[in-house]
Amino acid sequence: MGAKRSPAREGEHWRRRRESFSQAGGTSPFALAMKSVMSSTFRSCLRVSRRLAPQQRRPQGGMDYRVPGAVSNGETVPAHPSMEKEKEEDQTLERGQWNNKLEYVLSVAGEIIGLGNVWRFPYLCYKNGGGAFFIPYLIFLFTCGIPVFFLETALGQYTSQGGVTAWRRICPLFEGIGYASQVIVVLLNFYYIIVLAWALFYLFSSFTIDLPWGSCDHEWNTGNCVELQKANSTLNVTSENATSPVIEFWERRVLKISDGIQHLGSLRWELALCLLLAWIICYFCIWKGVKSTGKVVYFTATFPYLMLVVLLIRGVSLPGASQGILFYLYPDLSRLGDPQVWMDAGTQIFFSYAICLGCLTALGSYNKYHNNCYRDCVALCFLNSGTSFVAGFAIFSILGFMAGEQGVPIAEVAESVCLRGEPRHSSCGHVPHHLPQEEPPGDPHPAGLRPLLSGRGGMYVFQLFDYYAASGMCLLFVAIFETLCIAWVYGAERFYDNIEDMIGYRPWPIIKYCWLFITPAVCMATFLFSLIKYTPLTYNKKYVYPWWGDTLGWLLALSSMVCIPLWIVYKLSTIKGSLREVRLVLWDQGTGCASVLKSSLAGGSFVCCRLISREPRINRLNESISVTDCWFY
Repeated sequence: MGAKRSPAREGEHWRRRRESFSQAGGTSPFALAMKSVMSSTFRSCLRVSRRLAPQQRRPQGGMDYRVPGAVSNGETVPAHPSMEKEKEEDQTLERGQWNNKLEYVLSVAGEIIGLGNVWRFPYLCYKNGGGAFFIPYLIFLFTCGIPVFFLETALGQYTSQGGVTAWRRICPLFEGIGYASQVIVVLLNFYYIIVLAWALFYLFSSFTIDLPWGSCDHEWNTGNCVELQKANSTLNVTSENATSPVIEFWERRVLKISDGIQHLGSLRWELALCLLLAWIICYFCIWKGVKSTGKVVYFTATFPYLMLVVLLIRGVSLPGASQGILFYLYPDLSRLGDPQVWMDAGTQIFFSYAICLGCLTALGSYNKYHNNCYRDCVALCFLNSGTSFVAGFAIFSILGFMAGEQGVPIAEVAESVCLRGEPRHSSCGHVPHHLPQEEPPGDPHPAGLRPLLSGRGGMYVFQLFDYYAASGMCLLFVAIFETLCIAWVYGAERFYDNIEDMIGYRPWPIIKYCWLFITPAVCMATFLFSLIKYTPLTYNKKYVYPWWGDTLGWLLALSSMVCIPLWIVYKLSTIKGSLREVRLVLWDQGTGCASVLKSSLAGGSFVCCRLISREPRINRLNESISVTDCWFY
């Protein structure tokens, strides 16, 4: 890590760079073109392009290479004094910014930290060898989690665009990445808001002297219900049909679950009203964009940590807590030979870090241009994983206490508590906290879906969305194309130059090599493994979904993944011209050029492009355009 260059050193750096190009020797057409670019011929090209009106800047062949200018993000510095009037005529929509750094940090923390840290991570540790699970988890963290997390955040900050238009600026051919992420987010919001509805239902049900899930004396309880306090003195506790009042309240009171997905049942008005209230709360949290969300996160991002600390202190003080913690940390290294352990570690990283959902790009787009996003991303990633690790102590201390009270092994308690009614990908519980990706939306929840989720068969629909629509398979597919687009199409070295321009130094080189090789390889291997090891969906390990249910699930999964190849085909089929011209148009559309002039020079063709950048230094350099502003073919 290095310090930022002073303005004097910065100017000297670019002066030496231009001189090195202007002194390039050789007789090859490329060398001659380089020399001419830095000469008066190129400056003449610039002067001509300035004199041309925007509607007249159309190169030969009738192809229009003009695209709107880049978003200013509040730093509306004119590209050149003589172009200030022209800039005013081509005003771009200003994007809001965070009031301070704390708002951004809390917003991202509230986005990535949720039920996946508090509940799913400890369960995966129990399932996959205790402390041994940390090994594949940390490998995925450093090879996939941090690199992709940083990639999306830096992309949003550099382009000052949301989850779709940011990819349009970088590479229009891969704009489908943004649409794929948005489809996943939409499907995620369709069904996961029901988690908040369930939480509100429990909240309202707790306003009684005796908690309804604390005893077996209610109308929804069965003869197999056994209270925890009476477990040690009841002879029939070992019966296979014995259930707890907590489980019966969940299945027979909250869900009133039916026999299968084919029996959706009537609308549960209690859940429907809780669902409506959840959407109203979410709407008023984001209705004014960063201005309202930046204030809400002071509570929503900090209060869970307060509750986690209370839960931890209470848990470790209970009898039997030490046994639960030892069970949590004891490593079973033999489990590392199971490929499913590595699959669970990879999917946990992707879900708990909110990768490939477009939200990190949107949140980063509200940063100031020179914000040190690299430092922020590393700190937030360690905060996320650290929260998961600490939450394991809180959860397993309580499980150790419950096992001692019931006189059963900790594994049996962990299995029953973690699987009963807990969604498979519980890290998605942070989804309703999303900022609007492009514009603050209204209530996007379709009216036709509410009865499905609020009915007696709503849990089956919920699991169908959870297993397919927002599965690790979809996120891995998007991650593969994200890294390929940045590293190989746009250029990893070029993107590192952009990051250096923002933060003043180049990040650790290993991240660049992760984008180039490690991350796409790991994601591809995990994606193929998930396809090979695919098993049909079941509920509670007993109910098997019908064939049409699995078919519907695959359609939900494909609805996001097909966006990327379909957009590539659409883009290539709608641009007319030769392959070289198509390549030129796609490059131009991704640069944010305000004007383009195509000419012949030194036996080849090139394009002079005047950038309207958010960075004042680059704008000043436009007086003498650098080689990077031209595209030779």
